[in-house]
Amino acid sequence: QVQLVESGGGLVQAGGSLRLSCATSGFNFGIYAMGWFRQAPGKEREFVAVIAWNGGSTDYADSVKGRFTISRDNAKNTVYLQMNSLKPEDTGVYYCARGRSATADGAGRSSGNYDYWGQGTQVTVSS
Repeated sequence: QVQLVESGGGLVQAGGSLRLSCATSGFNFGIYAMGWFRQAPGKEREFVAVIAWNGGSTDYADSVKGRFTISRDNAKNTVYLQMNSLKPEDTGVYYCARGRSATADGAGRSSGNYDYWGQGTQVTVSS
């Protein structure tokens, strides 16, 4: 069965860094776009970043552009999110998800374009 398992969350001070990982299994990872979303307390889940099947294209939410980097290792069936210069407003549960498309444009920013989700990992940024 399809599984996505996030790790790497934690508590960090503002200005710090974290690297999230999402290990996957149960499907052909190398032909799907993969995305990261987050959900802050009391808010809706929001798009963070997406990467194409081959890592050739990416897209980021304006709020994280220049600070976060999404990457993937198709040999390890894993997608990563490097988060630098963290801010308190980055606090939330971070989810990885499998896109319904191979391309970043095709998967896009809408959660409805993703069909499998991990359980999430908590990121807390203190001021």
